[in-house]
Amino acid sequence: MPSPAELPLTRTSVAIVGAGPAGLVVANLLRAAGVDCVVLEAESREFIERRPRAGFIEEWAVRALARHGLADRLLERAETQAEFEFRFDGERHTVRTAELSGRRHYVYPQPLLVTDLVASYVDTAGGDARFGVREVRLHDLTGDRPAVSYTDPATGDRHRVECEFIAGCDGARGVTRAAIPADRAVLTRYDHGVAWLALLAEAPPSAQGVVFGIHERGFGAHMARSPQITRYYLQVAPGEDVRDWPHDRVWDELRLRLAAAGAPSLNEGPLLERVVLDMHNYVLEPMAYGRLYLAGDSAHLVAPIAAKGMNLAINDALLLADALIAHRRGDDSGLDAYSTACLRRVWQYLEFSQWLSETLHGASSGDRFRAGTASARLRRLLGSQSAAQAFAGLYIGEEADL
Repeated sequence: MPSPAELPLTRTSVAIVGAGPAGLVVANLLRAAGVDCVVLEAESREFIERRPRAGFIEEWAVRALARHGLADRLLERAETQAEFEFRFDGERHTVRTAELSGRRHYVYPQPLLVTDLVASYVDTAGGDARFGVREVRLHDLTGDRPAVSYTDPATGDRHRVECEFIAGCDGARGVTRAAIPADRAVLTRYDHGVAWLALLAEAPPSAQGVVFGIHERGFGAHMARSPQITRYYLQVAPGEDVRDWPHDRVWDELRLRLAAAGAPSLNEGPLLERVVLDMHNYVLEPMAYGRLYLAGDSAHLVAPIAAKGMNLAINDALLLADALIAHRRGDDSGLDAYSTACLRRVWQYLEFSQWLSETLHGASSGDRFRAGTASARLRRLLGSQSAAQAFAGLYIGEEADL
């Protein structure tokens, strides 16, 4: 194997590892500002443009993307949601989040956003993105010239990208977080003690938007994705085998957990996806080591309970891109404050996710105390204007620093 000095070499300002929303937002903003960058992605372009992921984007994030010219197709195609339902004890309770907060959710699945961001960076701006790379390794993170090496999938040759900074945007199982020595960061983990069976049904939505069903047998949810596709969730035991959930059992449980007086019948259809997701969170602090800066799931994982993950990734990316651009002007204050600034929103969203988890799962916990306090939360939320406004602000997402 050739020594690092003998590898084919690219020199750039920023090497971005990972082409998810975080990495691609950073790449687009740097490219627009004239900062050289290279994106390295382990999967193919076709794969990342089809990979099923979350679909809720908060209004502040949409406006931020729009300011940078990255939301044209999103604004043309995305639906917005202004309210959602709680269903419990056989009744329907609507929470009008737009009326309470003045903001809405945008429904735009992550693969569509990734497709738009790749097209903007690669096709329109001529950015350098290398897909399908293998055996990615990080080098000299605390030196003046860090580097990323990888194997070219077509030739099998090793390549080296030298840079000033590395943006680690390759997710929870990526190599960038693992490159930080264990004694230089603190990893905090929280397990909600439940799992969700994530379902994608080829069936028209049965309600306008989101429905949260709270039931002693377990939580259930309905989320409209498109006129033909609906996302459903069922609370199951951690580690549950999807093979134990055939078509008929899934629909029987959904009908039971989402039942309420006056609610329309569920539109059934083939199940295109069945995946068990254990509900847990983690946070790595700080989100930087040497010349490496983490963004998105590389630094923090938020269970999909409150649909916050993609929004946090976008927030990280906006802050990181601004800080890297400011560095070109000799201003490193943004890089110095990057981790603290990101974690302010991360912890706020984690706290809200934990609060919502207890509210949604308390009735099925088998614990009278948890069930009672969850019921009290619901009564306060539905009976108090001020409580409802506070909830809506967090549910939809605040634009200001948290």
